[in-house]
Amino acid sequence: MAFDNLRNRIAVAGIGYTPQGKVADRTAVSFHIEAVKNAIEDAGIGKEEVDALLLYRHFDAIGGDYDVTAFTAAEQLGIRPKLLSQETYCTRSWLLYCAGLLVSGLCRYVVLSYGDNARSARRSFVKELKGGNAVDELAAYGDLSTMAKYSMLARRAQDAFGTGPAVWKEIAIAQRRWANLNPIASMNHKPLDEEGYYAADLVAEPLRLLDATPNSDGGRAIVLTTAERAKALCRHPLVTIRGFGSANQPLSPYRLCAEDSDSAAARAGRQAFEMAGVTKEDIDACELYDCFTYTVEATLRDYGFFRAGEEKEFLTKERLGPGGEFPVNTSGGMLSEAYFMGLTPVSEGVMQLMGRCGERQLGVYPGTKTPGLIMCSDNGGVFQSHASLILERM
Repeated sequence: MAFDNLRNRIAVAGIGYTPQGKVADRTAVSFHIEAVKNAIEDAGIGKEEVDALLLYRHFDAIGGDYDVTAFTAAEQLGIRPKLLSQETYCTRSWLLYCAGLLVSGLCRYVVLSYGDNARSARRSFVKELKGGNAVDELAAYGDLSTMAKYSMLARRAQDAFGTGPAVWKEIAIAQRRWANLNPIASMNHKPLDEEGYYAADLVAEPLRLLDATPNSDGGRAIVLTTAERAKALCRHPLVTIRGFGSANQPLSPYRLCAEDSDSAAARAGRQAFEMAGVTKEDIDACELYDCFTYTVEATLRDYGFFRAGEEKEFLTKERLGPGGEFPVNTSGGMLSEAYFMGLTPVSEGVMQLMGRCGERQLGVYPGTKTPGLIMCSDNGGVFQSHASLILERM
């Protein structure tokens, strides 16, 4: 295998959290700064050792806030890294950047951060209308948001595979049960049952309000370095990236197909399994990008954990939720913990492998086993970009 020399070369040395949920009177950049500061301290390094700072994603400033750039974040942190970067679109290329920088020796420590005041300032992902007027020809067909685009793929899968709300409620309830065990989750004190799921309004049929992740205020950051450096820090149990993959599907959402065995997720997943030298049977848990419940279904299907048509049998709250044989999104995920895009699943995967998850810790919670391999996903656009990681506790 051409890239098996990258196996377990890169480690996550630290995680940075901030207050999250609805946190009033905070700027987006303040969440970046706090998350990065906490991640650096968690890793046990000095800020002067940070060689690269990557801001996960650029958003337009809202609520009278300042525009956030990597230059602004670096200035506020008081650092002068070799490399500053910030994605404008959802290409999810951070994983390849980090791997190249660290394995090549160009950088010692790379920090990836996310921060937003999306909830308190009411960020909207409706881009097709402005001031009540259409700015996109798709608006004429009712395609007014990211959720509408995902709903088309969800409806296609519903017709093709017999999936639908009966499956998606299982995902939503399972993740809410995990969130009920996570004291920092936004939905920690809000149980969910079938009646509550079906009572939620339809937003973009067939998807309901509870099929979609809510916005969050807050930030999250991770410190990546080589496995050798992370081990020498002796701060936490060593967690490495055993295998990873990255792929893009540069097609407009309405041209995508739910039955595509060569989707971005399928290709990235195959790359990760091949590099890691493991199979799906070796994976102990998954931490997945869950912008919608259907995204969890599609990702697990594309990764090969079940075949098309087996959705109802495989995707049950008993299997995916606390005490289940195949834990998924143990923090509550973006649906029920907090929306920090790909850093929500990746940070939870690392924390689980480090044994730092308290009551919801796998191997501690009844009926679960201590994980050795956790698979994480990061999804961009409308299934158009995908990064896959298989994390290992060494």
